[in-house]
Amino acid sequence: MRLLGVLVSGLFWGTIGMPAAAAEVSAFDWSGAYVGGHLAYGRGSLTGTLDGFRPTGNSFGSLSAGLQAGYNYLLPSRLLLGAEADVSFPNFLEDGLAAQRATVRGTSVADRIEHVASFRGRIGYAFNRWMVYGTGGWAWSLARLTESPGIGADQDKALPSRIGWVAGIGSEVALAPDWTARLEYLYDRFGSVSAAFPSGTRHSAAVDLHLLRLGLNYKLDHGGRELSGARVASADRWPIASNDWNVHGQFTLIGQGYPSFRSPYEGPQSLSGASQLKNTTSATAFVGVRPWEGGEIYVNPELMQGFGLADTYGVAGFPNGEAQKSDFPIPRVNIARAYVRQTFGLGGEQEAIADGPNQLGGKQDISRITVTAGKLSVIDFFDGNAYAHDPRRDFLNWNMYCCGSYDFTMDKISYTWGALAELNQKHWAVRFGYFLVPTESNVNTFDTRIPDRGEYIGEVELRYALLSQPGKLRLMGWANRANAGSYAEAVALAQSSASAPDITLTRKGRTNYGFVVNLEQAITEDLGMFSRASWDAGQTEKIGWTDCDASLSLGAVLRGTSWGRPDDRIGIGGVIEGLSAQARAYFAAGGLGILIGDGKLNYANEKVFEAYYAYSLNQWTTFTLDYQLITNPAYNADRGPVSVVAGRFHAEF
Repeated sequence: MRLLGVLVSGLFWGTIGMPAAAAEVSAFDWSGAYVGGHLAYGRGSLTGTLDGFRPTGNSFGSLSAGLQAGYNYLLPSRLLLGAEADVSFPNFLEDGLAAQRATVRGTSVADRIEHVASFRGRIGYAFNRWMVYGTGGWAWSLARLTESPGIGADQDKALPSRIGWVAGIGSEVALAPDWTARLEYLYDRFGSVSAAFPSGTRHSAAVDLHLLRLGLNYKLDHGGRELSGARVASADRWPIASNDWNVHGQFTLIGQGYPSFRSPYEGPQSLSGASQLKNTTSATAFVGVRPWEGGEIYVNPELMQGFGLADTYGVAGFPNGEAQKSDFPIPRVNIARAYVRQTFGLGGEQEAIADGPNQLGGKQDISRITVTAGKLSVIDFFDGNAYAHDPRRDFLNWNMYCCGSYDFTMDKISYTWGALAELNQKHWAVRFGYFLVPTESNVNTFDTRIPDRGEYIGEVELRYALLSQPGKLRLMGWANRANAGSYAEAVALAQSSASAPDITLTRKGRTNYGFVVNLEQAITEDLGMFSRASWDAGQTEKIGWTDCDASLSLGAVLRGTSWGRPDDRIGIGGVIEGLSAQARAYFAAGGLGILIGDGKLNYANEKVFEAYYAYSLNQWTTFTLDYQLITNPAYNADRGPVSVVAGRFHAEF
């Protein structure tokens, strides 16, 4: 909110005059290369023809986000000349849908915008630390035109490019020596594209877009130069004090595959017995601001692309934590997190809080109460573990970095809405939370019947030392009240109709509950061990996580100090997972879960062994080789074992 206020106030400085304090500040040097990102909301219209008939116009709107890079040159007259290239991707919920219309053949034609890009010139005028500008240039967009159902498959498609132009205006303000922020309006006009589908359907349409974008840029010269040649020493001369905001980012690319394995039969949600190779990519910006004492606001725009093995089916302990339950052939945007945190210090001893992603640096009372509310991932705050908690940096397997049978509430890509409160003391902490659950299993909409529906969760964290080495024990309990089906009722209905069980027919308000015991223990300064044990009641279908009713994991992580590479890590661990008796009967009868369903089941516990070596390339980047041996995938002794090999590149700043 403070950042937006700075941008808006910048629009008026040129007409009402600079504030007295700001007038003493030397002018910012806008010259040089920069990179950055943006968030946008766009409204558009689509006009065209379907089967030769002109349909009515169609309006649509969507959030989007993307990246930009450019170069500015500031003339002595303060006139600014520049060039910029950018690309934007739609929000995964809207999926770029611009129009969808029925045809006379009983099919449906959809027109989606996969991305929008441009190359633009900029001309502006700089007033000390802010400027105004106009921009215009060439624009293009990739369209995805589909007809469903298709002739040869479920869907026929075409991927033409729309070519057009773009123009707009904006204002930009320097936030810090190397950072600027902007608010701009852009209008895109794209020419018509067309497709003729195998069914004979013909579609043709043009698109107009109006975009309001909020952007943040980083200067690549690292100089933070001003025309005076000196950097400003006093942080309070900038719009936001340097310790009251931060920006961090991460990029993760994972390639993962396996050779063919024993697979005498397969169901609709089986891991295919044929060899596969898939990849996933994610890029996240972590933006934080402290608008008032003790208050923090965090927003995390995220780009996602790629596929899990077998479209993220076939293994309860799925081998790639970056492969969520939505597939994205083209990058999609998600506002992964957007939450507010308020800390109330209770006095006494203080501790230093390091600057990091979603964490503003400074000092806080050790004795404190923290309240957090907004959109987030529940395991950002619960079930933490220093050695196994982040698939971008350590173990990749779902049930190694998380907790097996804990059915944590989420949409298809791990996020939900809710609130939590934490009381922290020197040797212990206790936290409680309430979060929305999906309207039904594994969907992107949430049940807002509060408080009847939702996830209730509590955790106690105990901190101690064993032989002078630190350790933590976390005890977590949870209960989900959701629109869920019953395994036993689904099997009974199937037996009466001589068909495979359909759990959706048994859905109503039900409660699932369970607990997690989570241990981390340092053995030496370089070696640490971890273990988790989890259990749930196992009577109802899962609403968000994976098909598991009991699990036990154990592992260790060793830093490479002894061989001269202290930033390298070796991790070795394993997890064993099981199903309740009711779940076994359901899957044996041909039932489907969130991730598994072979059509029948020769039950055995699913077992995963995982080992990785993380090689530090420099202080920002790491390359990891990962191996997993999965025995009895989807709890089926008739299938597997399967060896999964992965390479992971991770960068962060």
